[in-house]
Amino acid sequence: MRLFGYLRDRDWSTLAGYALFVALMTAGYYYNITFVQLGLIDLGTRLVGLPETTVSLWMGVLALCTFVAAVATGVTMDRRGWSTSIRTKLRLLLAVVCVQFVLTVLAPHVRTAPAFGAWIVAGSAALGVGFPVSFALAIDTIPVPDRGYVAAAITALTYGLANAIPLDWNVVVFSNLMTAAVAPGIVVLAVLASGRVDAVERVLDHLEAQQDAFGRGRFNYPDPVRTRSLAFVAPLVLMFGVFFVDSLGFLRIIETPTLLLTSWQSPQIETRLLIAGAHVLGAFAAGVLYTNFSRNGVFLWIFALFALSHVLYTTELRVAAVFPTAAGTPSLANPLLYAVAVSFYTTMNFALWPDLATADTIGTHSALGIGLAGWVATFASTAVALYLAHAEVTLLTHLNLVNALALLLLFGLAVGAYAKRMYAIARSRDRRRDADRAPEDAAGSAPEVER
Repeated sequence: MRLFGYLRDRDWSTLAGYALFVALMTAGYYYNITFVQLGLIDLGTRLVGLPETTVSLWMGVLALCTFVAAVATGVTMDRRGWSTSIRTKLRLLLAVVCVQFVLTVLAPHVRTAPAFGAWIVAGSAALGVGFPVSFALAIDTIPVPDRGYVAAAITALTYGLANAIPLDWNVVVFSNLMTAAVAPGIVVLAVLASGRVDAVERVLDHLEAQQDAFGRGRFNYPDPVRTRSLAFVAPLVLMFGVFFVDSLGFLRIIETPTLLLTSWQSPQIETRLLIAGAHVLGAFAAGVLYTNFSRNGVFLWIFALFALSHVLYTTELRVAAVFPTAAGTPSLANPLLYAVAVSFYTTMNFALWPDLATADTIGTHSALGIGLAGWVATFASTAVALYLAHAEVTLLTHLNLVNALALLLLFGLAVGAYAKRMYAIARSRDRRRDADRAPEDAAGSAPEVER
């Protein structure tokens, strides 16, 4: 890791960049997986009194509006050069965090459907601007060889805190927590974006100068990855599949009290700490794999872990159906393995999009990656999960469908990777054959040249 070299050299400016990026991404992702994904559902159903289907539609609106705002922001950043201006990115982030702070304070007081809809639209605009700007800071702060490990640290911190801290999943609790956490962050961002503190300005100059070394992502060699190329579209489709599989299974699992109360919402702190530990372990394992192996190899691990975790869930359900008297407390192994799978793909998600971009494309690529593969996939699967629930599909059948989809993606990726490898070998043989023929052709034509 380059980090250790910076520590030995006492390069405090670069180390401050690491800390800034990790802090921003951890806070932002914690906000999304708690307040947005869980708190807003509680707000819509419990406080506003909307049916679950209506809330699901509004969450779909949130996803689509966030995606549109993100793409508009990312494209604008790249075209106007904002992606390469760290001060512009910090000012945009300050504006986003201020808007989110106000919305977070107001959320528990929303009581009508129109107010809920207005909150969704305003919140999606802030989210859409926020995440391409946040990801674009990677080209200023994180060297390419360290991105897998930094992504692992962000994932471990976020899920470790989310699982270790016992909180009720309701919007009031999340609002109070995020309000207290965000307020100091606003002060820090205001100082960074003010342009009035000489010491801060020197640090920002140093970080911005690192773009020449950090700006070109890992997968942009020998040529930069183009937005419409297979090198970008293929990971985008795979990440869409990962988010879809995760949400489709998890939403049904948390709707089953016996599974939820013995895992993520367990009253036993030991259980929650074990799940937090599984998240941390999975995150750092994924960071090592991402750094040292191909991205398709990591995708294979992700789909295999999801498939295996759903096999464990469905096996337990089948055993309980055949031997009702033997059924007891659900096994903790199931959520632990599931936590490892989630940490794997989350780690890859934080590292992948900057590594598929350059300083000129970081805004657009991160907006498309997080917006489409993250938000749209998540809430598309939410709609499917609600449809299956209203169609009275059993838990076992639902998880079988999720497992089948995970296996389909796993074997599809394996076949695709094998075909790609065989094609590369065939091309290599053709080039060697052509190279061997070239001297023979030259020798055969020599007598004619002499005559």
